[in-house]
Amino acid sequence: QVQLVETGGGQVQSGESLRLSCAVSGFTVSSYGIGWFRQAPGKEREGVSCINTGPNSPFYADPVKGRFAISKDNRTFTVYLEMNTLQPEDPAVYSCAAVALSPTTPPATMCPRANADYYWGQGTQVPVSS
Repeated sequence: QVQLVETGGGQVQSGESLRLSCAVSGFTVSSYGIGWFRQAPGKEREGVSCINTGPNSPFYADPVKGRFAISKDNRTFTVYLEMNTLQPEDPAVYSCAAVALSPTTPPATMCPRANADYYWGQGTQVPVSS
């Protein structure tokens, strides 16, 4: 059974930083894409950042470029999202997702739209106060 468990959410002030973690288990494919998505109240879920097992550079949505960084620990199968200089437009429920993906397929193919066929975590809340 595939499980993705996000941790690290919590209240922060505008301008501060936060690191989210996504622990993946039961996902045994060797080539995959994994990413972070977010959903703010009243809005559709959107892709924030995605990464794959190939040589492609990670994908970042325009609003987070230069502020967020995605990384993964292959040994523990944990994916991180380092969020710096959080802005008032960043509050949302952040979820990680995984999907089998050829290493030659760019991560941008997985982002920016959420797909019901992905494996999803339960999400973690990131409120940002100004």
